[in-house]
Amino acid sequence: MDQSKSSSKAASAVKSAARSALRSAVVTSLIRRKQLWIWPILATLILGLCGWWVSRSVENAMRERRIGELTAILNADVAALHVWTLEEIKDALLIADDDQLISPVEQLATIGKSAADADPTRALLQSPAQESIRARLKPEMALGYAGFVILSPEAVVLAADLDAPVGRSLPGYQRQFFTQVAAGKPGVSHPFRSILLLKDEKGEVKSNLPTMFTAAPLKNAQGQIVAVLGLRIRPDEDFTRILQVARSGETGETYAFNQDGLMLSESRFDDNLKQIGLLADLPDSRSILTLEMRDPGVDMTTGGRPELRRADQPLTKMATAALKRESGVEVSGFRDYRGVPVISAWTWLKDEGFGVTTKQDVAESFQPLYVLRRAFWGMFALLVIAAVAIFFFTVVVAHAKREARLAALSAKHLGQYTLDEKLGEGGMGIVYRAHHDMLHRPTAVKFLGAERTNEQTIARFEREVQLTSKLTHPNTIAIYDYGRTAEGIFYYAMEYLDGINLEDLVKKHGAQPEGRVIYILQQVCGSLAEAHGTELIHRDIKPANIILTERGGIYDFVKLLDFGLVKALDDRKDSSLTATGTLTGTPLYMPPEAIQNNQMDARSDLYAVGAVGYFLLTGTPVFDADNVIQILQKHVMMTPDSPAKRLGKPVSAEFEALLLKCLEKKPTDRPASAAALADLLGQCSALATWTKADAYAWWQKCYPRTPSSTTQPDTTTQMFDATQILSSALVSSAKSTEGNHGNGP
Repeated sequence: MDQSKSSSKAASAVKSAARSALRSAVVTSLIRRKQLWIWPILATLILGLCGWWVSRSVENAMRERRIGELTAILNADVAALHVWTLEEIKDALLIADDDQLISPVEQLATIGKSAADADPTRALLQSPAQESIRARLKPEMALGYAGFVILSPEAVVLAADLDAPVGRSLPGYQRQFFTQVAAGKPGVSHPFRSILLLKDEKGEVKSNLPTMFTAAPLKNAQGQIVAVLGLRIRPDEDFTRILQVARSGETGETYAFNQDGLMLSESRFDDNLKQIGLLADLPDSRSILTLEMRDPGVDMTTGGRPELRRADQPLTKMATAALKRESGVEVSGFRDYRGVPVISAWTWLKDEGFGVTTKQDVAESFQPLYVLRRAFWGMFALLVIAAVAIFFFTVVVAHAKREARLAALSAKHLGQYTLDEKLGEGGMGIVYRAHHDMLHRPTAVKFLGAERTNEQTIARFEREVQLTSKLTHPNTIAIYDYGRTAEGIFYYAMEYLDGINLEDLVKKHGAQPEGRVIYILQQVCGSLAEAHGTELIHRDIKPANIILTERGGIYDFVKLLDFGLVKALDDRKDSSLTATGTLTGTPLYMPPEAIQNNQMDARSDLYAVGAVGYFLLTGTPVFDADNVIQILQKHVMMTPDSPAKRLGKPVSAEFEALLLKCLEKKPTDRPASAAALADLLGQCSALATWTKADAYAWWQKCYPRTPSSTTQPDTTTQMFDATQILSSALVSSAKSTEGNHGNGP
């Protein structure tokens, strides 16, 4: 009587739960039909548009501000350059106005003319007038000038602080500049490379040093120009310094360049230019008169390397415009000579014959957009709220589905199978210990929960059953039945195993004897040999998928599980069932080819077999690390330690060599097949060290009684998406077992 009342109450509770789940499902369906979930998405879109508008408005305001700043800096630097130029010209005119210079200069001019048909150098150097001029100008050199020259109107050097240039006629730009001064137009030249040996700022004599002159005409008492006085200036001390009077931030700089796009002043990034290869890595390398304003096409400061040679690269956007004698400002960003995105203002100085530009890196220039940041964070907070709302709705729907599934399962009946107790649950299914209603045979039933049911999971689930059911090897788990309940729950029944998986075996009992490891691997290879013979590969061989049990009085009997990732060797048969951009398998036992290109064959399973054997023998995985990506990198690039080294004691050379052969990076270097590997394992002398008696003794010692239930790993598909494998949290899931078939002996 009491039992009848208890059963009635239980049935009533089940019906009540089913009605509640049905109501929840109906409400959820109505909500979805009304598409209330669209409002948070619309709100997100509206907020996104508002954020975009605010961002553009602030960015435009910032661009206008940057235009003003760049223009002001450029004008300040150009003004400072003009002031410095005028001061240098005044100094040159003042020194040239020395009456005591005229007489010796005229004497040298006479010598130069009289020796026009011969070499005048010796006569000019031996003339007392030469020493007189040097003595007269020596005090002026103490004012900061690096030297002097006095030239005839025909640009022949009459006198100089050095002997080398005396008597020479100047070439190219130098001749052009001094000829203009001889015509009565004092000025300052732009920098050029000297053909003479000169002293640098350290006093060391070198060739091709950058130099420039301020020059003024020398006039006699009658006001006639008899020669030109040129005072040598070091560009890196004066010219470059003047252009750096005003610059912005850590990356701002101002420099001059000539009509060929060649830098006439020194860059503030010389050390960095040496690191990225734009300057020779030498102590005296300088950007002045060396670096051209060319666009490399890539950011060289971040390791990018241009495709074109430097000479073939186009001039930068700024240099192209400036050489057309156009002034301008560009704040949208373009690559400079380093390939770094910059903003810039530039101008061409017609009288001086060169251009000046000021620039700053885009990254630094737009960093202080505090208004944009606040707008962004405000928008982001609203987006998070919307996302939470959407997530909450998703949770509600998932909860409703879960209630419907639990209501269906509360009856503990799937087809002809009664569910006894839950054994495990993972990402692709749930495993229960069950029994057939008529045969009363203990069975393990795996099924898809309602929340996991979609076209892809159904296809994978059905495919797992179909492919596994083709396999009949005694070491492969047997499939009994397959079906679908009225509630839409997909399930299949498989043999129930009393035993322990290899992962738990090592966790509880440590590293295993060499002979036992060989015996276990032989059986695994037997199962795989059949699968490979039907052109199927497992793709997820790992300790948790291998059960050690007893069958027909045979102990240490192996059962290979989890053919959920089994794949036809002809990829066309299942290409639609594997997500693009994913890694399939378990990282600790994944072959290199699966990581690099996901191109796997039967020998990929042999790599995993070797990794399992290594784990059993040493008690540790082949590779371990703090996160999944590091583990994968080691599988691809690192050579594993020998088992003997890892274990700290000798291992038979033949078995150790066989394990390492399985772990070769190239599939072609591994054993040819599972059958071949089984034969090689059978030839290992250490196999004889583990006998049936040893196996029986071990089981009697560790698990002397027949267990009532065991633990089987859930046959969950482990997929590691390419966008998620950087998460270190996945390491624990990669190492853990997703549920067991039975709860151990």
